[in-house]
Amino acid sequence: MVSLEDSRSLSNSSSNRFSQTRPCYYYTPPPSSSSIKIHWSMGRSMRTFRSNLYQAGGSGSENSGDLSENLSDSVVDVRLDELANKPAFNESSGSEDNYLEISQALSDFSACSSDISGELQRLATIPASDPVENRDPNTEPDPEPEPCHGFLERENFSTEIIESITPEDLQPTVKLCVDALCSSSVAVKRSAAAKLRLLAKNRADNRALIGESGAIQKLVPLLRCSDPLTQEHAVTALLNLSLHEPNKGIITNTGAIKSLIYVLKTGTETSKQNAACALLSLALLDENKLSIGACGAIPPLVALLVSGSNRGKKDALTTLYKLCSVKLNKERAVTAGAVKPLVGLVGEQGTGLAEKAMVVLSSLAGIQSGQEAIVEGGGIAALVEAIEDGSDKGKEFAVLTLSQLCSDNVRNRGMLVREGGIPPLVALSQTGTAKAKHKAETLLQRLREPRQESSTSTP
Repeated sequence: MVSLEDSRSLSNSSSNRFSQTRPCYYYTPPPSSSSIKIHWSMGRSMRTFRSNLYQAGGSGSENSGDLSENLSDSVVDVRLDELANKPAFNESSGSEDNYLEISQALSDFSACSSDISGELQRLATIPASDPVENRDPNTEPDPEPEPCHGFLERENFSTEIIESITPEDLQPTVKLCVDALCSSSVAVKRSAAAKLRLLAKNRADNRALIGESGAIQKLVPLLRCSDPLTQEHAVTALLNLSLHEPNKGIITNTGAIKSLIYVLKTGTETSKQNAACALLSLALLDENKLSIGACGAIPPLVALLVSGSNRGKKDALTTLYKLCSVKLNKERAVTAGAVKPLVGLVGEQGTGLAEKAMVVLSSLAGIQSGQEAIVEGGGIAALVEAIEDGSDKGKEFAVLTLSQLCSDNVRNRGMLVREGGIPPLVALSQTGTAKAKHKAETLLQRLREPRQESSTSTP
C-alpha cells in the first residue's frame, strides 16, 4: 500500500519520547491566554527562568548548563544590539525559498512506497475440505471458495512470482481478476481485489496494464462494500494503481474521490490510512486539490489526525499539507479544527510527527484566520518549546512559523516575548544550523523594534 512516508525517517521515529532523564515541567499559560488548556509534559521547560526574566525588577538569571538559560537580560540586549547593526534581511525575496524548503522537508519525511499494511498473508487460499460423506451435518458450511485458477489460489503469490511474469503473460490473469470483480459473491470480489492490489504493488508496467483493463471502474464501487476486508483490498489496490500517472485521471473521472472520503470516515485503521494516501496521490495533480477539499476530505483527515495511529497521523499530516497549498483548503482546515491537534503534536518530539505538524502550521499561518487560531490554541508557547527541545529541522520550522505570526502583529510579538521566546532565539542565533541562525536573527530584529519604540517614548 502506499504510505507517503519515507522509510528513512521511519527508522528514526521509534525512539521513546519518555526515555529522557531530564525532569519534566508543565506549561502554565500566562494570564493573557488563560483559556488555553495545553499542557507540555515533554522535555525541560524554561518557565521559571522566563517568569524571573520578565517580572518587574527580576534579574532573569538561572544556574543552568543550558546556554539559553544563562542569558541574562543584559546579555540578551547586547546580542540584540549586535543584530541591530547588521543590514536588514530582504524577507520578501526569501519567502518562496522558505516554502520550497518546508515542502522539500515534508517530502523527505514522506515518499511513495505502496502497500504498507502487511496484510498479504490474507490473500486467497482454499481451505482443505473434508469429503462429503465424512462431514458433520451440524457444522457450518465451508466458506465460499475463491476463484480456482492456477497460481491465483497460492498463498505465496508474491513478489517472486510477479517479477518473473511479463505484462503480456499476465494479461489473462488480470482479465480473470477484472471479470471476478463483477461476481455476485463477496468472497470472489475480495479475492480479485486482493490479487490486483498485489499485482499493482511494485511494478509500473503492471499498474499500466491493470489501468487499461477496466479494473479501476470496477474497484471504485467496492470502496462502499460492507465487507471491511474487501473495502481494504479495493482502496489499497486503487492507491497502488494511482502511482501510475495516467491512472490518476481514470480514478477521479470514475468518481472515486467521494468514495475514498467514505472509506476515510468508515473504514478500518488500515483502510483509512490508505484512503488518505490515495487522496494525497491524487492531490499531486493541482486540479484535484480543490475538488478533494470541496468533497469534504479535510474534516475526516483532521479526525484521523486526532484519533489515528502514528502511521495514520503521518498520512493525514502529509495529505493536509498537500491540500493546504490552496488557500480555500487552508480555510477549510482551520474551520475543521485542525490547528488544535497540530499544536498538540508539536510537543511530541521523537515520533516524527512534530516536524510535520509544524510544516502544516506554517502553511495555515499563511492566512489571517490560521494565525488567529494558532495563537488562540497556544501555538506560540508550543513553538517556543520546539526551539528549546526540538530537532534541528524542527527548530527551523518553529522559528519560521513564529516569524509568520509576528510579521505584522505587535500583539503576537509581545506574546512571544512574554512566553520567554527571546532567550532561546538568541541561543539559536548563536548555536543553530546556518538556516536556523538566519531565521532567528531575522525574528530577533523584528522583536527589537517595539523595544526600541518603547525606549524612545520614555521621557
